Amino acid sequence: MPDLFNLRGVSMKYIGAHVSTAGGVENAPLNAAKIGATAFALFTKNQRQWTAKPLTEENISAFKANCAKHNFEPAQILPHDSYLINLGHPETEKLEKSRTAFLDEMQRCEQLGLDRLNFHPGSHLKLIDEKTCLATIAESINQTLDQTQGVIAVIENTAGQGTNLGFQFEHLATIIEQVNDQSRVGVCLDTCHTFAAGYDLRTEEACDETFDRFHELVGFEFLRGMHLNDSKKELGSRVDRHHSLGKGELGLEVFKYIMADDRFDHLPLILETIDDSIWDQEIALLRNMEN
Repeated sequence: MPDLFNLRGVSMKYIGAHVSTAGGVENAPLNAAKIGATAFALFTKNQRQWTAKPLTEENISAFKANCAKHNFEPAQILPHDSYLINLGHPETEKLEKSRTAFLDEMQRCEQLGLDRLNFHPGSHLKLIDEKTCLATIAESINQTLDQTQGVIAVIENTAGQGTNLGFQFEHLATIIEQVNDQSRVGVCLDTCHTFAAGYDLRTEEACDETFDRFHELVGFEFLRGMHLNDSKKELGSRVDRHHSLGKGELGLEVFKYIMADDRFDHLPLILETIDDSIWDQEIALLRNMEN
């Protein structure tokens, strides 16, 4: 049946970018529609501040109306939390601050009718060991899920820069194993982060090996979205520097692979590439790879 849909010109892939919310969250679906997107990511608040004004009823109703107008369902939208949050923070006071902020982010998603929230797992800051940090992240997720409904906590794999965890598939699996309600935890794979962390994606064979490894350790049933980015830095660099598609160390093969593989159907596939002026062209490029 998917092949028949594609023959009729109906895409099975949701492709978009992380768009601006300047002027209010309700502008995100409008900005996504302008670049020909069928998916989008957004921040529901300023990502570089701990607190923000609550969403108003006007914000919420306008966001939902604009999503409906442009045919964006929750499964096509991947909100991202604040970069300040560290759910594995080794210091109690700062951990609680992060947990409070994360709960607010999840509640904003609830208000907007969204069903997932993407976040970076956390950092040990060289003050605790990896095992303790991963357990702290899982407990942070458990506490937040207990206080919310309907929103999946989507862990993004990292490049492993600094003391960030989540760069090994084993880290993701360890966190998920300790989450009580596994129906509400998932993963977002970032192609740049995956490559920088040491998993090759430059050829079809490398993609087979990396994604088979992901499925073996984590499982595709937990995949809830992807970030499609080329990498400025080489394989295993552990440095997070995104590039435009085909202009970095990755090349285009991995994106052709993803667009042809039905394991990535019905997921928000989000560009975070560095030149937003060509996002419409990159979306069109990816769409052409699907056909």
